Amino acid sequence: PYHQSPVSTHLSQKKASTDPHTMAAMATTASSLLKTSFSGVRLPAAARTPSCVATPRAGAICNSISSSTPPYDLNAFKFSPIKESIVSREMTRRYMTDMITYADTDVVIVGAGSAGLSCAYELSKDPSISIAIIEQSVSPGGGAWLGGQLFSAMVVRKPAHLFLDELNIEYDEQEDYVVIKHAALFTSTVMSRLLARPNVKLFNAVAVEDLIVKENRVAGVVTNWALVSMNHDTQSCMDPNVMEAKVVVSSCGHDGPFGATGVKRLQDIGMIQAVPGMKALDMNTAEDAIVRLTREVVPGMIVTGMEVAEIDGAPRMGPTFGAMMISGQKAAHLALKALGRPNGIDGTLKNVTPALHPEMILAATNNGDIVDA
Repeated sequence: PYHQSPVSTHLSQKKASTDPHTMAAMATTASSLLKTSFSGVRLPAAARTPSCVATPRAGAICNSISSSTPPYDLNAFKFSPIKESIVSREMTRRYMTDMITYADTDVVIVGAGSAGLSCAYELSKDPSISIAIIEQSVSPGGGAWLGGQLFSAMVVRKPAHLFLDELNIEYDEQEDYVVIKHAALFTSTVMSRLLARPNVKLFNAVAVEDLIVKENRVAGVVTNWALVSMNHDTQSCMDPNVMEAKVVVSSCGHDGPFGATGVKRLQDIGMIQAVPGMKALDMNTAEDAIVRLTREVVPGMIVTGMEVAEIDGAPRMGPTFGAMMISGQKAAHLALKALGRPNGIDGTLKNVTPALHPEMILAATNNGDIVDA
């Protein structure tokens, strides 16, 4: 459980005393404040020199000041000179180079929510695979910046916590689940690890307007700037661009303004019969089902995350996130299999074990309540 600090959060309203006993108590208070209220363990920190300042109003304010100083003069700081045109050229050249590079890529992931990011992270471990992530929002992460009902904490049911261990994310461990103190800690961590890899490019503020389909196989996506997509009704024709891919992973989330767009488009063009939508909430059924039903729904297109519930009529899972992570991992291994690369689905990845990849356990479960697509 979360550990409460034994020290009162209210400062004394009396004038601070300077006797040794009072000062010793203040030092104890300052020491305990260096502990995180989340895990109860001392936070790693640089060497600090405590400084206690007595004030009539607050009694005593104890500050921890780092002994290190920045390697420059903060009172007379000056940046190196640059021409404005250089800034423009650097951004434009690099972005256009990325567009040229990823115009024909191995895997396109549509949607950078928790499932899409987890999929891309797992895929990127194979350095031979090029991965483009398309996200309509300026800010990737989808609904994973917060828990349920705008609360901060993220609940992850075991054994999906093993993915958090891999990412070295701290959590509060309970018997059957763990709690991350803020959902943004997961999202920012997986995103930073992912985007640092050389075989990944995130195209945010870019919308997927359609699919490329050749001989009844999904072969890529049709893209446009997100703001253009939102204004087709207000302007004259603004044609899109294209991005070919060997595999498309659709992780657009559940139905909503931008949700389930991949499977809804498959229905529009007759590649699947129906998109029945999610059933009512049932966490225990939903999370196993989402992972188990993560699959290649039509040739060339894998569906992962909450979009799976839309196509299969599976229950919604509510504010738990383990299925998003493991569904994304499973989608990554399905994509690796489709590309003929070592993967954890057909056993060609020798170091894959249930302990390292719990999606192998969850994907094997069976539930007869799920409606066939």
